[in-house]
Amino acid sequence: MASIYIHIPFCRQACHYCDFHFSTNIKLKEQMLQAIGQELNIQQSYLAKIKVTSIYLGGGTPSLLEATEVGELLVCIRQLFTLAEQVEVTLEANPDDLSLAKLQALRAIGINRLSIGVQSFQNRLLRYLNRAHDSSKAVASIELASQAGFDNISIDLIYAIPGQTDAMWQQDLAIAIRLQPAHIAAYCLTVEQNTVLGRWLQQGKLQAVSEEVAARQFALLMDVLVASHYEHYEISNFSLPQRYAWHNTNYWKQGSYLGVGPGAHSYNGATRQYNVAHNQRYIQSIQQGIVPSTTEVLQRKDHINEYIMTRLRTKWGCDMAWLKAHYHYDLQQEQAAYLDQLVRCQLALVRDNRLLLTIKGMLLGDKIALDLFVT
Repeated sequence: MASIYIHIPFCRQACHYCDFHFSTNIKLKEQMLQAIGQELNIQQSYLAKIKVTSIYLGGGTPSLLEATEVGELLVCIRQLFTLAEQVEVTLEANPDDLSLAKLQALRAIGINRLSIGVQSFQNRLLRYLNRAHDSSKAVASIELASQAGFDNISIDLIYAIPGQTDAMWQQDLAIAIRLQPAHIAAYCLTVEQNTVLGRWLQQGKLQAVSEEVAARQFALLMDVLVASHYEHYEISNFSLPQRYAWHNTNYWKQGSYLGVGPGAHSYNGATRQYNVAHNQRYIQSIQQGIVPSTTEVLQRKDHINEYIMTRLRTKWGCDMAWLKAHYHYDLQQEQAAYLDQLVRCQLALVRDNRLLLTIKGMLLGDKIALDLFVT
């Protein structure tokens, strides 16, 4: 199975924590959409006729687009690629873009899943993060989406925000549970260097949240959502039973995907491709019939390391028999001492020849994966 990701690199305003590729200048929107359509045409053989099971419009802020503009991109994809009988079609959206009429129009052109960037239901924190919506708008957008007929709604939340108390976080989770989205993605705030928060940190205007607070809020997240019948199927992702995100799950299971647009990444099982993260250069190159990208041919160790990194994050864990069969790499033998240490420290367990992180281990998931990498 395969996926298609479309990067829409425009936002109304810059969130203080975001380091994704985007621009608040939308003058190039029409040219950008034309270029994305052209790249889809140029790249139509990339997935080698593998059936596409998910389409994801991310960004940036795809909900800035008119429903007709989104619809034109979907028509282009349907004409150029082989789609499965059932396809998850996700649009990332900000609450301030979602009226009932807009939601109904999006559903009519084929969007069947929404990923709504709530981040918090606390007005003070929303202002701190420089979000364009307030708490009441966030709640209303989810309720309107349900009213418009969407039954596959995901919401994004952030914890470990400076100034966010455990009580605030618990209240956010309580509101989320009351709204009953099918899926909740909850991320620990990472202060990236090239962001407003990053500059504040460098200038001493911000004190980073301690690991202890982040760990406590992560534990609270798991306890509250699991008690409310959400399945914790990836470190940052929770869903109602069997309502996993097909698109992201394809990433975690090493499926092929085509990324279109400036800054988008692609993977076909043998190589990774990285599009230039610059709007004008992207458009100019595509107009000349050239995808402005860098291609990396993956070596055996790259495949092994990516498998370890992605699968350890999930409930399916790292299948050591699969690694041995596909890459002739015996993780249990090569890392015997370290695996024993992980098990003794209750950071991981081995079940049915799979390495699985415990709740305690999830807090150190990235470090554990790096320690297991083939160098």
